[in-house]
Amino acid sequence: MLKKVVIANRGEIALRILRACKELGIKTVAVYSKVDKDLMHVRLADEAVCIGPNSSTDSYLNIPRIISAAEVTDATGIHPGYGFLAENAGFAEMVENSGFTFIGPKAETIRIMGDKVAAIAAMQQSGVPTVPGSNGPLDEDNERTMRIAKEIGYPVIIKASAGGGGRGMRVVHSEAALINSIFVTKTESKAAFGDDTVYMEKFLENPRHVEVQVLADGQGNAIHLFDRDCSMQRRHQKVVEEAPAPHIDPEARAQVLKSCTDACVEIGYRGAGTFEFLYENGRFFFIEMNTRVQVEHPVSEMVTGIDIIKEQLLIASGQPLSIKQEDVQINGHSFECRINAEDPVSFLPCPGKINQFHAPGGLGVRVDSHLYSGYSIPPFYDSMIAKVITYAPTREEALKRMEVALDEMIIDGIKTNIPLQKDIVRDTNFAVGGVNIHYLEEKLGL
Repeated sequence: MLKKVVIANRGEIALRILRACKELGIKTVAVYSKVDKDLMHVRLADEAVCIGPNSSTDSYLNIPRIISAAEVTDATGIHPGYGFLAENAGFAEMVENSGFTFIGPKAETIRIMGDKVAAIAAMQQSGVPTVPGSNGPLDEDNERTMRIAKEIGYPVIIKASAGGGGRGMRVVHSEAALINSIFVTKTESKAAFGDDTVYMEKFLENPRHVEVQVLADGQGNAIHLFDRDCSMQRRHQKVVEEAPAPHIDPEARAQVLKSCTDACVEIGYRGAGTFEFLYENGRFFFIEMNTRVQVEHPVSEMVTGIDIIKEQLLIASGQPLSIKQEDVQINGHSFECRINAEDPVSFLPCPGKINQFHAPGGLGVRVDSHLYSGYSIPPFYDSMIAKVITYAPTREEALKRMEVALDEMIIDGIKTNIPLQKDIVRDTNFAVGGVNIHYLEEKLGL
């Protein structure tokens, strides 16, 4: 078992990791920027090390300082959480080369899955369903490119291989616009990611975003924790998630779940991960794999009873998976609403001091947050400040519990997106289930 873990993150996920470590008897080290000295997990950790000024570049993204913190505290492992360095293959490599355990996949796996072209090729080889596309980078042969687009059928989407978070993508509706769109995407990708490799896929017009949570030990064992629906999005950023995904074809679900665990075994995957798909007309299409724990992991925990962070720590300690696939059962339904410090209309960030914080409670209500009354939210980082998670035997009950929880929640002193979340959970189409990824933006008139 790992003896001491550096939590290389901040906010609610850092507190979440700390709790899992405490349950397993693992000592914790909080690393923090100067402005984050009053974070809840910094107060609760066994040790805390300031790793730099407020800018994430000089602190949470500063690899030498994080590794130095592990060295001076005699830590044995480093947990990256999500965001920051969580999917940085170079960081994972440096952690392992410095004699520490990286709580996540091998660097080579992160590298492959971070390259969208390589990831698609690996998934095709493993039998995971993918979107019809160029099956590789687009070159300078314009005639070949136009021929591929015609075979796929318009509209198509040009994607940067190194892209992510909704950046580096351009939809093309006609042959006349194709070559120029590729040129513009390549130029933008080179500027944003340092890599101008792009590829082409069929653009699905009304898909849902459905993802599969997996756990694998790198020793030939892999399981899935079923699926989640994350279609309620704004500008490619998830707002509400639920598990399991409603109204999914049972045969298609069974096939895609098995293909994901097969792929984990095939690529020697280690740790927690998520296969992300577009789902349309009863078919799944792979888009990418996240080689880390995700923001929305609690909904999968609620419906399966499996603590994903603890499993990450156990796997990183070298233990084989103790859970077999037949032991994993879906029980009930769960929703998660992301609470952001932002104006609910303009979506502009709204940092500031929390005068009063009251978390909702009751049966089937969970709040993952680092907030407390008197805490000041800094302006330097992501605006997500809490996650409200509800669970109930049925989808309808879980949604009603979310409605009640949001009404009860108090965050005084700043603006938050709670009014937006209240509107979403009372939306009649969302109540039915199965809205597509464009629904929220159309509802908001964006």
